[in-house]
Amino acid sequence: MMLNFFNQFVSPVHLGIPLMALALTLPWILFPASSTRWLNNRLITLQNWFINRFTQQLLLPLNLAGHKWATILTSLMLFLITLNMLGLLPYTFTPTTQLSLNLGFAIPLWLATVLIGVRNQPTAALGHLLPEGTPALLIPILIIIETVSLLIRPLALGVRLTANLTAGHLLIQLIATAAFVLLPIMPAVAILTATILFLLTLLEVAVAMIQAYVFVLLLSLYLQENI
Repeated sequence: MMLNFFNQFVSPVHLGIPLMALALTLPWILFPASSTRWLNNRLITLQNWFINRFTQQLLLPLNLAGHKWATILTSLMLFLITLNMLGLLPYTFTPTTQLSLNLGFAIPLWLATVLIGVRNQPTAALGHLLPEGTPALLIPILIIIETVSLLIRPLALGVRLTANLTAGHLLIQLIATAAFVLLPIMPAVAILTATILFLLTLLEVAVAMIQAYVFVLLLSLYLQENI
């Protein structure tokens, strides 16, 4: 029974063909295309308002050099939100529960921010490894600690997103299984469990959106340190 709880995190395969590429392509099909009309429909208007508000909040702490990343960060935000939300539907697969995929997003973007800092301001980029006024005896230790903390950033990004989504999906399945088992035995307890399941589902919708926002927000903060 315990193995069945983790089957939902196995990448789906049909006729020996992995369906991960299909799961990653589907979200882009769901977004409505822009219209050439002067007046858009409500869906496109709401989508444009959300993108504009998010872009403004994202670029607020960044200087003009960081505004070049607006398209990349906004697209990544929408992509992660859509993947996380689609994963809450029944009989679906959530690609962002795979640590390899999240690290595939985190490592290249984090490495790009580091390389930008080394290229544009190498002194300041290396200066982050050693705080000002450090005693001479602590310099080697602090350099090692700061280097490890720098290298662990992409791992923390990927693990945070994977762990939060995986834990939420497991809780939903455990509570749903409990409600189903208790229904013929103790209907009142089963109804209470179903109510908790409904509230947990609403919480997971919020977590799916917040974790995507946190992922992109931390990337923008890393970018700000290096530009």
